[in-house]
Amino acid sequence: MITRLRSLTHQWTMLVPVLAVVLLVFTWGRDLPGAVVGLVTLVLAGAVLAAVHHAEVVAHRVGEPFGSLVLAIAVTVIEVALIVTLMADGGDKSSTLARDTVFAAVMITCNGIVGLCLLVGSLRHGTAVFNPEGTGAALATVATLATLSLVLPTFTTSKPGPEFSTVQLTFAALSSLILYGLFVTTQTVRHRDYFLPITRQGEVITADAHAGPPSARTAWISLGMLGLALVGVVGLAKGVSPTIESGVAAAGLPQAVVGVIIALLVLLPETIAALRSARRDRVQTSLNLALGSAMASIGLTIPAVALASVWLSGPLVLGLGATHMLMLALTVVVSSLTVVPGRATPLQGGVHLVLFAAYLELAINP
Repeated sequence: MITRLRSLTHQWTMLVPVLAVVLLVFTWGRDLPGAVVGLVTLVLAGAVLAAVHHAEVVAHRVGEPFGSLVLAIAVTVIEVALIVTLMADGGDKSSTLARDTVFAAVMITCNGIVGLCLLVGSLRHGTAVFNPEGTGAALATVATLATLSLVLPTFTTSKPGPEFSTVQLTFAALSSLILYGLFVTTQTVRHRDYFLPITRQGEVITADAHAGPPSARTAWISLGMLGLALVGVVGLAKGVSPTIESGVAAAGLPQAVVGVIIALLVLLPETIAALRSARRDRVQTSLNLALGSAMASIGLTIPAVALASVWLSGPLVLGLGATHMLMLALTVVVSSLTVVPGRATPLQGGVHLVLFAAYLELAINP
């Protein structure tokens, strides 16, 4: 029976990404009726679960922290393509889409995913343990990138409004790429042990003992299926985005809610993967996924939209408002206090989740 269940799991995780891409081909650029939107949503959910499965296969083969890095970069690259595509199609009304989506990704990862994983890990295992050196370095990089890219434009005076001048935008883009490159080098080469899961005694866990790693052939197949699944997830998310925008407008909600919904959809694979790691008492892996995704979201999106602004006709608004800057500052302070001890109780998880709930409430009710 177990062998049969594994076979069925293998089959659907191979079929759903292909189905998602085929459905994407037939629905791309078309106005979708309600029934088709329902089908697209169903396939989208299946593609998310398939992406998580294949990401875990790849992660098991290459080990941590490379596995977290593969999923974070893969998701973010396609997220960037989605943002640029929507900005190119949306005109002036999408001028804040990059800012809203990137800030939503930061709040979802640093408060939503981190809070859920700390809560699940600590409730299941007493306390959630992680390496403060690696997690602190990741948090410092996220805070710096967010401040340079999303806070400074509000206070610069070279252009009216919360926008960068061309020189300032170029500096922010290059700084983002350099910092992200330095972090990846630190995470994977010079101080890889800072980003590996640890035991309650502080010993680094270098390998999972629950099963042997998959073969190289299986890992390559899963990597290809992961790419297909993510293309399907983001492409189908774009397909249903007009329905999302119409629903947001009909409900009388702010335009920023569109960015929140897009970020929630795109980050679903990482959220599920992070929660699974927390349940297995691998909270460091969960934090690698969360903070790595926030970092990649800023570090890759800002350079991409800076390049795209050469041919995009509308303005590029990156500066946050006062309320969101306050939420970002509070998130950085609370996250720092969470990281320093290297272990967390359900209280810390609850604090981050309350911050995430406050962000959602302010997005809906500014």
